[in-house]
Amino acid sequence: MEKNLGRILVIDDNEDVLFSAKMLLRNHAKEVIMEKNPKKIPFLVSNEDFDIILLDMNFTEDITSGKEGFYWLKEILKYDPSAVVVMITAYGDVEMAVQALKEGATDFVLKPWQNEKLLATLSAASRLRHSQKEVSQLKQENRFLTSELNNPQPIIQGQSPAMQQLFTILDRVAKTDADVLLLGENGTGKEVLARAIHQRSGRADKVFVSVDMGAVTETLFESELFGHKKGAFTDAKEDRIGRFEAANGGTLFLDEIGNLSPSLQAKLLTVLQRREIIRVGTNKPIPINVRLICATNMPLKEMVLSREFRQDLLYRINTVELNIPPLRNRTEDIPVLAEHFLSQYAQKYKQPLKRLLDNALNKLKKYSWPGNVRELQHALERASIMSDNRELKAEDFFFMEEHETVTFGNAPEALNLDSLEKDAVTKVLQKHDGNISKAAKELGLSRGALYRRMEKYAL
Repeated sequence: MEKNLGRILVIDDNEDVLFSAKMLLRNHAKEVIMEKNPKKIPFLVSNEDFDIILLDMNFTEDITSGKEGFYWLKEILKYDPSAVVVMITAYGDVEMAVQALKEGATDFVLKPWQNEKLLATLSAASRLRHSQKEVSQLKQENRFLTSELNNPQPIIQGQSPAMQQLFTILDRVAKTDADVLLLGENGTGKEVLARAIHQRSGRADKVFVSVDMGAVTETLFESELFGHKKGAFTDAKEDRIGRFEAANGGTLFLDEIGNLSPSLQAKLLTVLQRREIIRVGTNKPIPINVRLICATNMPLKEMVLSREFRQDLLYRINTVELNIPPLRNRTEDIPVLAEHFLSQYAQKYKQPLKRLLDNALNKLKKYSWPGNVRELQHALERASIMSDNRELKAEDFFFMEEHETVTFGNAPEALNLDSLEKDAVTKVLQKHDGNISKAAKELGLSRGALYRRMEKYAL
């Protein structure tokens, strides 16, 4: 027999009623929980998830008026506004039934009940609960999807041997459900690659949810990733699903995972181990099924050695590890990338398609591209906007590293703060023969912060 009624909580002070309900429902429900004491309702409802709650209207303190039942109905709905509650009483009448429905009950049955009628009522209530969950999930997923649609991403292309090899591995990995760790400098296209993995996977028809872990504060981490219940904190004005729930069945992309503090790493690890989340303000575990893709530009293995990143978390997230080469190591990809972006901006700004002259292409190939593909994209966008010509020349592109440091009078000291910082980092690294730990200690930086500066200045 199919048990399609889910989890049912029956609350009645009469043991005979509880026994009869359990005998009837055990063959139709996944689980039947019995409770005599209504004072346990807040604990039960806040800690567990029930598909249907059967609630008596009259307890020993108040035999016929139904006031106790209405009070506990309000308490249930306070903890779970979407709860499906069916009221039961031996003293029912039309007026009380109408009042129960007005107060938020789903339906009303009399006891002693007719088994067929009770089962029909509960079946309808179960379908309602299922529909409510689907609608709520779809509404909140739609928020993430709308955000994604309004945030178009550049594509990752390449004809270089390094990129062709990466695409081969990507196609092989995408077909599995393995968790993936993407490594690469800023701007290399880690999120674009994550989307490509999702689109080639068995989850392609499900949602792709992206989270910039570097932008999530310590205080909002759990709410953002795991969701929260209305009233859980000052600004929690409504129930909200987190990114894990939104991505359920699909792919969750955690960018800049190397920026997580040790305490947040521990919370994330717990979720990945248990494969369930708990919304802030509740104690109810919610199972999650996501394909996890993480990315970082930080050296996680070195950070494990310095105890800045948990080794057990690294093992969890890098079932497969993919390294994206920087643009300076694949300059042969610049022409195809440029052609794509120029076509994109011709459509965006409703202008004729522009092309690069040889001197412009040579200039782009000689540049080191510390910002990688993202910097190339911005450079081409600026040139498309600023140039009135159909052909872009070398003069239409300029890069920060080409400009001399601003000086004052005959003073030898550079006034450019980035230049001063670069010089300081370079000198300390040379002093310690490239020992990152010693250099970071002298500069008053963490190893991760020093690595970011080394990447920034291409050291």
